[in-house]
Amino acid sequence: MPDQLTNSKRLWDSLMEVAKIGATEKGGSRRLALTDLDREVRDLFVAWCREAGCSISVDAMGNVFARREGTDPSLAPVLAGSHLDTQPNGGKFDGVFGVLAALEAVRSLNDQGIETKRAVEIVDWTNEEGSRFAPAMVSSGVFAGAFDLEYGLSRTDVDGNTIAEELTRIGYAGDAQVGGRPIAAYIEAHIEQGPILEGEQKTIGVVQGAQAQRWYEVTLTGQDAHAGTTPMDRRHDALVAAASIVTEINRIGLSVEDGRATVGMMEVGPNSRNTIPGSCFFTVDMRHPDEDVLLGMSTTLREYAAGIASEHGVEMDLREIWHSPLVTFDRRCVDAVEAGALAAGYSYMEISSGAGHDACYIARVAPTAMIFVPCADGISHNELESATPDDLAAGAEVLTRAIIELANG
Repeated sequence: MPDQLTNSKRLWDSLMEVAKIGATEKGGSRRLALTDLDREVRDLFVAWCREAGCSISVDAMGNVFARREGTDPSLAPVLAGSHLDTQPNGGKFDGVFGVLAALEAVRSLNDQGIETKRAVEIVDWTNEEGSRFAPAMVSSGVFAGAFDLEYGLSRTDVDGNTIAEELTRIGYAGDAQVGGRPIAAYIEAHIEQGPILEGEQKTIGVVQGAQAQRWYEVTLTGQDAHAGTTPMDRRHDALVAAASIVTEINRIGLSVEDGRATVGMMEVGPNSRNTIPGSCFFTVDMRHPDEDVLLGMSTTLREYAAGIASEHGVEMDLREIWHSPLVTFDRRCVDAVEAGALAAGYSYMEISSGAGHDACYIARVAPTAMIFVPCADGISHNELESATPDDLAAGAEVLTRAIIELANG
């Protein structure tokens, strides 16, 4: 086997070409799921995959699969990929690196004339980010049986558009079955989205699994009232109640080691400068590597929020909309990643994922692993997100070697 299988310049050029689609002023990307820009990047991805000799299929959730045939059609394929949608003010590498690293793996297999027993499939999962349609990773979730198809297709954005409607509009409402087929292995390459690899000066993160997550939506309903005529002690101010709860959420995250607690979205009504807010909606994202600790964080939130709602005379609807359990990746797939890093001569370390990824759902139905590469200062979900060409090339090289091992095993 050659010392270097992949073409680092081709990978970087592909990443930069995709970055032009939805480019932002600060160097990031804005391609929300199932928008016209998402259609444009999908079309480019499909064209590149066809140029690489792949056949294309699209399932009913819009997940795109590009297949390079193996020598034994009876064997289940090895999948590799991630997602092409972004956050509203996202970076150039989150998700897209995993898709294009898998494409680079296929291109490199072609260049080197390497055949595999199993087929290799590149996948672009629909709406991984969850920034337009909640919850996140809904399409890989349907694929893995965490959600049914009706639920997935019925998810709406803030304007009431459903995933089903938008898939049809952009031409990616496929007819293939979602899930329910054998997979030999799934490998996802990704920037770390955290500072650990950079801090430890390691090139490759051999991901062992992912921490548990719970998402909540909270709606507080008080009473709109005149800001000048309503005495302070007679108000039912939904925003003031929300402010107390948000502060407590931050305290909960700080109170437990390795805890994470975030309010990332808020809507206030009627949103008028001289009207007391009568309604407030906000989201809560809680994470921890221990399910029991996460459950305790949730209980604290519910109890505190109920007390605050009562104190301020507002009604509260607090509901959990998504739970991603603790994930442990497949040992054989993890070992293949580690072997790839060792063979290619890259420094590496074991690491856990603080973020959710499509791999977390696919791990329910197939042997799965992930590869992390460093990103500058651990910044992600931000236009300033950055990764070096060398680190990205290393991730693609390790991915390619892992794919070969798993596809010939």
